[in-house]
Amino acid sequence: MRLRTAAVAAFGALALVLTVPASASAADGSFQYTYTGLDGAPQIAVLEDPESGECVTLPEVAGPAATSPAHSPRNRTDARAVVFMEPDCTGDSFTLRPRTGYGSERLKVRSVLFY
Repeated sequence: MRLRTAAVAAFGALALVLTVPASASAADGSFQYTYTGLDGAPQIAVLEDPESGECVTLPEVAGPAATSPAHSPRNRTDARAVVFMEPDCTGDSFTLRPRTGYGSERLKVRSVLFY
């Protein structure tokens, strides 16, 4: 009887361990960039806690209607951010350090990768 109770308890503990979700691999913090809105005015967009290791094409400047890329990126995440001139993390790139990395209005951006 004790062996069966111990086995049930061990199985229950194992089930609990296996059902606890693993933490997602995300860069904690925010990534900010500026783009030109449809009215020609500058707009600021923010990515909160973006996924690490996945390319993020900035939606406001990805489509054919976007005539100019985003600019002035600010990396306030705990990960390095590599910004790319083209969508899908292609083209020229520049790395922004964690927490304090930034680029000027001259740094053009259409996608970003955090690692």
